[in-house]
Amino acid sequence: MKNNKQEQMKTIDIQNFKITSKIDISKQPTRYDLEAKEEDVEKALKRVRKKLGKLQDTMYAHGKYSVLVCLQGMDTSGKDSLIREVFKDFNARGVEVQSFKVPTELELKHDYLWRHYLKLPARGKFGVHNRTHYENVLVTRVHPYYILGENIPTVKSVDDVNDAFWDLRFEQINNFERHIAKNGTIVFKFFLNLSKQEQKNRLLRRLEKKEKNWKFSAGDLKERKLWDKYQECYEDAINRTSKPHAPWFNIPADDKPTARYIVANILYETLKEYTDMKEPELDAKTKVNLELYKQELNDEQ
Repeated sequence: MKNNKQEQMKTIDIQNFKITSKIDISKQPTRYDLEAKEEDVEKALKRVRKKLGKLQDTMYAHGKYSVLVCLQGMDTSGKDSLIREVFKDFNARGVEVQSFKVPTELELKHDYLWRHYLKLPARGKFGVHNRTHYENVLVTRVHPYYILGENIPTVKSVDDVNDAFWDLRFEQINNFERHIAKNGTIVFKFFLNLSKQEQKNRLLRRLEKKEKNWKFSAGDLKERKLWDKYQECYEDAINRTSKPHAPWFNIPADDKPTARYIVANILYETLKEYTDMKEPELDAKTKVNLELYKQELNDEQ
């Protein structure tokens, strides 16, 4: 019966979510129908994340690749819960989650990419970044006066935060991602595409449910009023930086279980193609003496 349910679920082609040409963000879907019940989607996610966990164990032993998972999306798009559910079956030593907030005083004394370099995953590990280096061309573009806090020598006023400034910043981000990709980091960038109506519904739930009140901030409503500007900035950022070595994926995020399942599938289906990722073999001396070592342990008094 379980297999029949699995067969009835709509098959995902990850290429349908990858951004390979310029997009109009308003035409990108915020909902995707898997043609399955929510409980079946959740069961399917469990199967995929177990396979992901095993794959990560192999990657850790292999020790030559790392994976950077970048999650971006409007407030309430489901980043936190996606991280919790997709990476639940990972060995704790193999995944590190970073959440980038407002830059600290120390971070502002360095260039804007410095703190992101520091948090890159080591070889063999997954790094999951909840909000990413793209905040530096999203929030700061919506609020350009934030750039003044970076104390960049060439920026004297907001007037200097012009098109040429953003062109340079996008070039720097593309160079950053190209550099880490060439050195063994597999980069995934997920845009959790939430509709404005669904964000309204989720904000209302935060207000109506006492146990969720703590998640609400009045600032959420201020940023919501800038929805169109954020969408414009997301569209430009995605169009300028979706590259073969660091692709963006549009993830319809109005339904959280579906979004999690899609992300998990994209990760697994992509990574399983790295057929050179294998657990190392024992050295010849150890392999020859395996029975001897077993005997030694069994003979212990």
